[in-house]
Amino acid sequence: MTDDRRALTISALTKTYGKSEVLGGIDLSLAAGERVALLGHNGAGKSTLIKLVLGLIRPSGGQIRVDGHPPGSMAARSATAYLPEQVAFHKSLTGREQLTTFARLAGEHPKIVAPLLERVGLAEAADRRIGTWSKGMRQRLGLAQALLGRRRVALLDEPTSGLDPISRHDLYAVIAEMAAGGTAVLIASHALTELEARTDRIAIMRKGRLVADDTLPGLSQKAGLPTRIRLTARDGAAEHVHAELGGTRVNGCAVELSCSGDQKMAQLARISGLGDAVRDVEMAPPSLEDIYRHYCGEARQ
Repeated sequence: MTDDRRALTISALTKTYGKSEVLGGIDLSLAAGERVALLGHNGAGKSTLIKLVLGLIRPSGGQIRVDGHPPGSMAARSATAYLPEQVAFHKSLTGREQLTTFARLAGEHPKIVAPLLERVGLAEAADRRIGTWSKGMRQRLGLAQALLGRRRVALLDEPTSGLDPISRHDLYAVIAEMAAGGTAVLIASHALTELEARTDRIAIMRKGRLVADDTLPGLSQKAGLPTRIRLTARDGAAEHVHAELGGTRVNGCAVELSCSGDQKMAQLARISGLGDAVRDVEMAPPSLEDIYRHYCGEARQ
């Protein structure tokens, strides 16, 4: 990837407080239109990294460029949208008034406010005071604010916090639209199941260092995690299936196997050779939770 295609570039980034190293040698880049999940336990350094990209604190070493500009500069701020986990708005203003204020600050015409409120599902509540809104509604308003202007980079910190399942689905649809429009989106979240099918790449932090950065299949292959196969045998055939394939007997009528990715087809051929002794086959490749646990040094119990 050439530099001119990168909306966000982080190179050899370090941050220390006294003798304590919070971030050590972070290298991460996002291309235009790319959605990257930033994962890590509390204290892994995700929030510090976001603050550095926003220019709220200064790095101890390394470099950050937002659309080619140093963080905190006017150009970088104009190119960046940010949605914090805990959004805060003026409780006495209506949603329409608050978003109109932000639109003017962003150099946008107020006429875009109504379509944005509609887009995030707040049209009916637009003229109610924000103090009467739920946390999920305030989160939606925060997303509408992040959509103002033509942002090159969007930093979303736990964006689905406080949202119901339907609202979460709608939010990821908006994120997909942002990416389709060329915005690079960095999503810091603990909601692993949500992110698995909704991001292009996974970056995992552990104790201030980036320990993984690849697509989900790429991380799975590097980790060498097994694929789990569960076979349901026809009545009376479970013992025969177990004897032929090995694995573990489950509930008297099922057998569970595991194999590496490159052994998957060979294992399926062996299963096929058992004919009607096998009634059903379920295959579960490593999930994002499995991969996350692996790179964070945890074993699934």
